[in-house]
Amino acid sequence: MFKILKMTLLTIFLAVLAVGILVVVFFKTAPQIGEPASGKRLEEVKASPQYRDGKFYNSVQTDTEFPISKYIKVMYQFATQTKGREPEEKIETFAFDAQKWIDRDENEIMLSWFGHSSALIKIDGKTILADPVFGERASMFSFMGPKKFAFSHQMDVNQLPDVDLVIISHDHYDHLDYPTISQLKDKVKLFYVPLGVASHLESWGISAENIKTFDWWDEASLDENVKLTFAPTRHFSGRGLTDKFTTLWGSWVIEGSGQKLYFSGDSGYFPGFKEIGKKFGGFDLALMECGAYNRENWPDIHMLPEQSVQAALDVQARIAMPIHWGKFNLALHLWKDPIQRFIKAAQLNNLQTHTPIMGDVLIIPSETKKSEWWENYK
Repeated sequence: MFKILKMTLLTIFLAVLAVGILVVVFFKTAPQIGEPASGKRLEEVKASPQYRDGKFYNSVQTDTEFPISKYIKVMYQFATQTKGREPEEKIETFAFDAQKWIDRDENEIMLSWFGHSSALIKIDGKTILADPVFGERASMFSFMGPKKFAFSHQMDVNQLPDVDLVIISHDHYDHLDYPTISQLKDKVKLFYVPLGVASHLESWGISAENIKTFDWWDEASLDENVKLTFAPTRHFSGRGLTDKFTTLWGSWVIEGSGQKLYFSGDSGYFPGFKEIGKKFGGFDLALMECGAYNRENWPDIHMLPEQSVQAALDVQARIAMPIHWGKFNLALHLWKDPIQRFIKAAQLNNLQTHTPIMGDVLIIPSETKKSEWWENYK
């Protein structure tokens, strides 16, 4: 009996060891994980006022701890509380019209939203692609993890018009997508990314001279009319097991000759939104994070919809568009909960909203949409 028990324990130990080795090998060799900053890129990181003791810090105290006990509880909830977290039907979207995008040369902001935080923006004739995620999953794995919802038309890189610039808010998988970036590398010649993220892109075949890195409040001119500034948010970063906080996170301010747009990236609510609003004097349109929140388990890194509305008011947005919802199941709330709560809070605060169907090509403010298309689906 003792011999059998000993063999059983040895078998379990060897199995656990084998799994551990496979996990380590995967995270060391899988290209989608990316590469840590080194050499010149690491020196850029270390020079940041936001970086100390080997990691980046938020401007305010932020709880990002996720002990194993909380992780197990949340995973159980994800596995058992499934009803209503994904649409039961295919969502009807627009087929993106690249020719329409090219032909329309408006004095207003042009926008097409592809779900979650992926958006195409035209300002003063320049086309900017924000946080493009066109892959099947917001995950490090091709076979598991949050899968995109069923749309009648799924966007991909081949449908895009010429893109002048790609901007990235941070390196999480639902914002920095290896399959998408790999396809964009031969189509786009300029990428603006937070400190530390350039090493990921370079490992995926993008030339270093095509990448510009940004610390908070760094700015760059795309041409004589269009300027971008990387602004603070309250979040975190990381794509592997040990790289949490090793790259920076933030939001983007896009200024044209006559209009300004704010792209929030991901953030918990914090005083920085008021600072951004004051510094830039308000925005014609703000794309505000609204989704994947959880009051109990991660209240500091994602906003509740009511906080998203307050953040839009803080940055002095004339029109607010909720993003970071409608494409992936990333939290325990119902899939329609973010937009429904956002609209209700916006109405209470007299905040004008833009809620387009995905894939549509629209100019703001002339073609601002107030449709409630999500109410047509369960």
